[in-house]
Amino acid sequence: MRDTNSRLVYSTETGRIDEPKSSPERPKGDGIVRIQRQTSGRKGKGVCLVTGIDADDATLVQIAAELKKKCGCGGAVKDGVIEIQGDKRDLIKSLLEAKGMKVKLAGG
Repeated sequence: MRDTNSRLVYSTETGRIDEPKSSPERPKGDGIVRIQRQTSGRKGKGVCLVTGIDADDATLVQIAAELKKKCGCGGAVKDGVIEIQGDKRDLIKSLLEAKGMKVKLAGG
């Protein structure tokens, strides 16, 4: 009787057997870039989260670098979401609209 949930994890000949990890796929957006302000889990410091940009990681890093330079602040790219420090939603919106993206301010 063979269990479909079991797999080989170690062999005395080759050692530990690791399965190749696949990169998680990001869900496709609806073509609208959303900018929201978030402070939860950041000790009261606000950041702007830019979501919905359908691009690969290298392009996201390039867009984030340009936004950080124009806003004069720091930020990062995490899991396909661009984080920009501070409340710069209006400036980010105008910069992304200049690139031809459809942008909405999300959240309160």
